[in-house]
Amino acid sequence: MKWRNYILSFLAVMAGGLTYGQDLGDTVYLSNPSFEDYPRAGRQPMGWYDCGFPNETPPDVQPDPTFSVNKPAIHGNTYLGMVVRDNETWESVSQRLSRPLKKGKCYSFSIYLSRSDEYYSQSRITNEPANYVTPAKIRIYGGYGYCDKSYMLAESNLITNTRWILHEFRFEPIGDYSYITIEAYYQTPTLFPYNGNVLLDKASSIDPIPCEEQVAKNDPPPPPKVDPTPPKPKNTTPVKKQDQKSPPDAVKPEEPKVAVATPKPKTPVADEEVFQGVKRSQLKEGTIISIDKLYFEANKAIIKKESFPKLEEVYQFLNSNDDLVVEIGGHTNGLAGPSFADELSTERAKAVADFLVKKGIDDSRLQFKGYGRNVPIADNGTIEGRRKNQRVEIKILGFKRG
Repeated sequence: MKWRNYILSFLAVMAGGLTYGQDLGDTVYLSNPSFEDYPRAGRQPMGWYDCGFPNETPPDVQPDPTFSVNKPAIHGNTYLGMVVRDNETWESVSQRLSRPLKKGKCYSFSIYLSRSDEYYSQSRITNEPANYVTPAKIRIYGGYGYCDKSYMLAESNLITNTRWILHEFRFEPIGDYSYITIEAYYQTPTLFPYNGNVLLDKASSIDPIPCEEQVAKNDPPPPPKVDPTPPKPKNTTPVKKQDQKSPPDAVKPEEPKVAVATPKPKTPVADEEVFQGVKRSQLKEGTIISIDKLYFEANKAIIKKESFPKLEEVYQFLNSNDDLVVEIGGHTNGLAGPSFADELSTERAKAVADFLVKKGIDDSRLQFKGYGRNVPIADNGTIEGRRKNQRVEIKILGFKRG
C-alpha cells in the first residue's frame, strides 16, 4: 500500500509537470470542446455562450427526442446541434480562448461535423411543422469579445453527410483574438433562407503550425542586359588634306564669326500622378474610385494572390498622397440575401483596409464600410452586370492638414 501511494504521488507530479509544460506552449485550448452536457433543447452546452438572435431559442445539446434527433455522438455522450431558419436567423455559440490567437501566426483546428436527416421543429414563416434538413455549413470567427465576429478564420463546405466526418481547418488571424465564435450558416449565395441543421462534436485544440509563404518577396528588378559587342564607330566625314599644289603664301580670307544663341534647355514638366484614370488634381471630397482587378474567393473575404499587384498600386497611391483620408467600400451583386450581402461586403472592405494598414498606411486615414447590394451600378440580371456590381471602391473623405 505504501509503495502504491508513492507511485500515485509520482504520477500526479508527472501529470502536473506535463500540464505545466503544455501551458508554456502556444497551443490554444477550448472549454468543453466535445459539447458535453445533459441532452436538452434550447440550451447551449456548458462552457459556451449563446450568440443567437433576439426572440429565438439557443442551440441544442443532442441527441434529444424533442426534435427527433437520435444520432449517437462520435465522442462522449452529447454534441451540439445548430440550425438555420427560413426567417433569416441562425444559431451560433462563442467562448473565451485559453490564450489569444496571435496575429501573423498560423494554426490548425479540426472538428467532427454531420447532419441529421430528422430535425423537426416549426417554420418561423408559416408556423407549420417543418423538418430542418437542408444542408448548412459552419463559419468560425475570431474576435475580442463574446459573439464578436471581427474576422472569419475559416468556413466549411456544405455538410451533406449524415455520418460523422472530421473537418480540418487552417487559421491565419490578422489580430490577437481572445474569443472564438462558431455559427451555422446557409449555402451561399442563396436567394431565399431555408431550414437546415448542422451537428458538431469533438473539436480539437487550436495548434500552432508553420505558415506557408503567401506573398512573393519583392525582389529588386534585374540589372539591364548589356550587349558585349562593342558599338560601331559613328560615320564621320573625313577631313580633306590641304592641297599641296596651293601656293604656300596663299592665305584664305577669314570668315566673320557670327554669335549663335544657344537655347536654354526647357525644364521638364512632371507628369501628374494618375490612379485608376483619375488625376490628383481631380480629387475632391466625395470622389469615388473603383478598384479593378481585385479578386476574392467565392463568398469569402479572402483576397486572391492575383490581386496583390493591384493592392500594391493602391498602397503606393495612398503612400504618395499621405494627406488623403479615405473609405474602403465593399459592394456585392444582387444574388446574395440582404443580410449576407451586408456582412460579406463589410468583411471584404475590412480585408482590404487591413492589408493597407499592414503595409504601413496609418489606420487613422482609413475607414471601411459594407454597402451590401444596395448601390448597384449595372443590371443584376446579367452576368456582366453582376460582375460590375461586385466591387471595392475608394471614396475620398477629406484631406489632412499638415
